[in-house]
This record gives sequence, structure tokens and C-alpha cells, in this order.
Amino acid sequence: MISVQDLTKHYAGRIAVDHISFDVEPGEIVGFLGPNGAGKSTTMRVLTGFLPPSSGNVRVNGFDVFRESLDVKRSVGYMPEMAPLYTEMKVKEYLRFRGELKGLRGRNMRTRVGEVMDLCSITDVRRRLIGNLSKGYRQRVALADALLHEPPLLILDEPTSGLDPVQIRQVRELLSSLRPKHTILLSTHILQEVEQICDRVLMIHHGRLLAYDTPANLTKKLRALTQVFVEVDGKGDIAAALESLPAVRKVIEESKDGVWTRYVLRVEPGVDVRETVMKMAADKSWKLRELHRQLPSLEDVFVELAASEPVKS
Repeated sequence: MISVQDLTKHYAGRIAVDHISFDVEPGEIVGFLGPNGAGKSTTMRVLTGFLPPSSGNVRVNGFDVFRESLDVKRSVGYMPEMAPLYTEMKVKEYLRFRGELKGLRGRNMRTRVGEVMDLCSITDVRRRLIGNLSKGYRQRVALADALLHEPPLLILDEPTSGLDPVQIRQVRELLSSLRPKHTILLSTHILQEVEQICDRVLMIHHGRLLAYDTPANLTKKLRALTQVFVEVDGKGDIAAALESLPAVRKVIEESKDGVWTRYVLRVEPGVDVRETVMKMAADKSWKLRELHRQLPSLEDVFVELAASEPVKS
């Protein structure tokens, strides 16, 4: 669905995107991560045909973004972070207007407008002026607009920005329901969102590609220590005993609740010490009330990768 080979984009002597390459398969949801100024927006604008690349080859749905930009735009539903909605128009009026621009007519127009309003839960505000809607509702109107012409590819820039927790969950469920009919490239700062719904994660920093893999594989490759939480009631120097276990680097006493003490074990990456802890507790007649492992998050992955990336001069 997306093929990017050696993409570079220059702005007035500054490199915004620096020789990145990646492919997105049909039906995938790919999370696009990077700090402000990393080159995410530039990459998305090239993919949507709004900006030409300085060099490299970019194809969307089989079309070249430079030579076949109209076909690319027909293949893409793009939702920018600050969607330029016409605030003086009513929701349904605006969607019909946008549908006409996208070539919808007659019964097909009426059907699609109704479908996307239901899909994005905005049917109840269809007669209201967009200017009088909350930011959350405006985001949903923008998403409905992106879906109108049934594009095979959706490129969404911060689609849950400004939404409350219930609305965020609804949008996540909606995005998950759109595959395999739609491929989705999702730019977001909410890493929990990426871990929950994305098949793969694309990370860029200073315009360079840091990583492109599944969330699970990225966390496995991380050198950061795993944490194991243990809440125990027992006699003796429990912390020293736990710290003597192989692969345990450090033990921290986190809290105490009566006879129960909670410890945090910093464990070498790729090692699971839970069975060893359980055996030790049994041998020493300790009571266990909690024992669970916390793997590194995508945030930990990104911080480590970004720290190892040399800053461009």
C-alpha cells in the first residue's frame, strides 16, 4: 500500500527527512512516532501528494506521488491534526460539500454521508454549526470527511487529540474496525494507543528512521531493565535475598503495608525471574500477595533509541 525508498526532503538548506525507507502492507495499522520536528508531518504530506519529495521514490496504492498525484489523493483519506473545517457550515452540509469535491453524487452521496456520520458518532449533531461544536466533535467530523470517499489508505495526524477518555476509546475501536478494508498510518503522541491497536511502529528522529517493527519486538530488543514487583510477608533480610538471585541487578523497597512489603526488582533484559522468586518464597516460607513483571514500554524504546541517535550538525 505504501512504498517509500530513500525519501529525502529539504527545506531551505535544512534536511527535514533524511533518506528513510519503509513499506506498509494493505490492511495494516502502523503507528508513526517521533517528537515535534522529527519529520512526521513532512513525510505524511509527501505521502498524500501535497509536497513533492526532494529525492527518492514514493508510491501509494501503486501510484507515484510525484507523477500521479491526483490518483494518490483519490487513494488517501487525510486527517491533519488541526483540520481546516468550515465552521460556518452545519455538519451534514459540510460533509455533502466535501463529498461533492470528492466526486460523490446522488444516492451514493446520501448513503456515504449517512454511513460516515453513524460510524463517527456525529449523527446527533448533523444539524449543528461546526463552529459551535467541541474540539472532540470537530475531530470526529474531520475523521468522517477523511472516510467519505472510502479511500484504501487513511493517514491520520493525532486523531484523538482533544477527546475525552470515552471518545478516545471509541476512536480506537473505530480504527480497529476499519481494517482490513483500510490501511492506516497513525501519527500520535499517545504511546498506549500505539501499543493497543498498531501492528507495527515506525519511529523517526531528526528526520532519520530509528526503528520499524512490531511493538512486541521493539520492547524485546530494548536494553532497558525489566521490572518485577513483589509484595511479600516473611522473616529475614528479604531484600538481600532477592538481590542474590541471578540476573537481579537491584532491589528497591517501594512501600510497606503492615506486615506486607512491596519490592521492585530491576532485572536484566530478556530474563524472567518470577519462577525463581516463587521457589525462593516457598523455600523460605514467605507469603506472596503480588508477583508480576512490567516490560519496557514503547516510551522506553523511543527514549533509548533517540538517546543513541547522533544529533545532526
